[in-house]
Amino acid sequence: MSDLQNLLVVSLEHAVAAPYASCKLADAGARVIKVERPGGDFARNYDHLVHGESAYFVWINRGKESICLDLKTEADRCLLRRMIVEADVFLQNLGPGVIERLGIDIGEIRKQNPKLVFCSISGYGSEGPAKDQKAYDLLIQAETGLSAINGLPEGPARVGVSVCDIAAGMTAFSAILQALIGREKTGVGRDIEVSLFHAMADWMNVPYLQYKYGHHEPKRMGLNHPTIAPYGAFACSDGKEILISIQNEREWQNFCKVVLQDENLPTVEGWRSNSERIANRAEVDAKVASMLIEMTRDEAIEKAKLAGIAYGRLSDMDDLISHPQHRFVGVRVGDNEIEVLAPGALMKGQPWVVPSVPSVGRDSERLRGEFADETTDAV
Repeated sequence: MSDLQNLLVVSLEHAVAAPYASCKLADAGARVIKVERPGGDFARNYDHLVHGESAYFVWINRGKESICLDLKTEADRCLLRRMIVEADVFLQNLGPGVIERLGIDIGEIRKQNPKLVFCSISGYGSEGPAKDQKAYDLLIQAETGLSAINGLPEGPARVGVSVCDIAAGMTAFSAILQALIGREKTGVGRDIEVSLFHAMADWMNVPYLQYKYGHHEPKRMGLNHPTIAPYGAFACSDGKEILISIQNEREWQNFCKVVLQDENLPTVEGWRSNSERIANRAEVDAKVASMLIEMTRDEAIEKAKLAGIAYGRLSDMDDLISHPQHRFVGVRVGDNEIEVLAPGALMKGQPWVVPSVPSVGRDSERLRGEFADETTDAV
């Protein structure tokens, strides 16, 4: 895609949140320069499972250029400042106060580049008692209450992907695009502050509002729904599981007739309405489970389709790889072209140009030459 063609993004980044945001900018056609420490982003070493590269790194670093800078040296700090002066967007997610200690004064840079959009991603933001606290995805899952509502009644659980990092990256991407649109009207850039904590807290508004104003404390329900029954996962005879979701009484009547084979059940006390079924959940779930365990998952799916009931397969990784609904795009890792799951937004009429994942500092020499001036030409 080329919607952001000719836009220069300099991203002083590591781990997930900022790389996720800059990856989306690169996907949209922006030129993204990833600034790495000597030796590279530590996310390169999370694993080495994708042709020697980390799965995390391959996922969110496609289409970028890579330069390694030693920001302990004044020469490389000067070079970074020069890059930011030329940039449309400067994105960073270093630790609290690091940018200031490096002498990167955005106010001074903005005098030379008033159109700069500056986005800083941190754990907790620049204000409040936790502003200097280190933060990682699982810690934020715990701090925001996400862990408290996720898992089984016996205990909380981690969401299996880096959801807080992703939330912050998505928020940053959206805010940067908003600032770029605003710049077209005003001619000036904007300072943006995103934190993992506040991005995830925004997503926690439903349980927050339920608790604060309705005095309803969310419960950990595993794969069951806290306020709808039946709505959850049920085992089938082939050892696979299916999720069934009943959204209204018409669906419940159809489900009873086609799947449970008891069209009179919706007239029985304890089964007549969702509120009754919630109060009678154990018996309802046991009845559904006793019928579905007699079917293979494919047979259960056919029954659900016949009844007009929403369903989902509880997919394992083999199911994920072979899912017929997937779209894949190519990404180059070294000499290999691999498939990754496609971005969620399908831009029709925009062909996918296969991007590459940069090796550590792959573009350093060229970029040092491009951004050198009388201060940095000796670097």
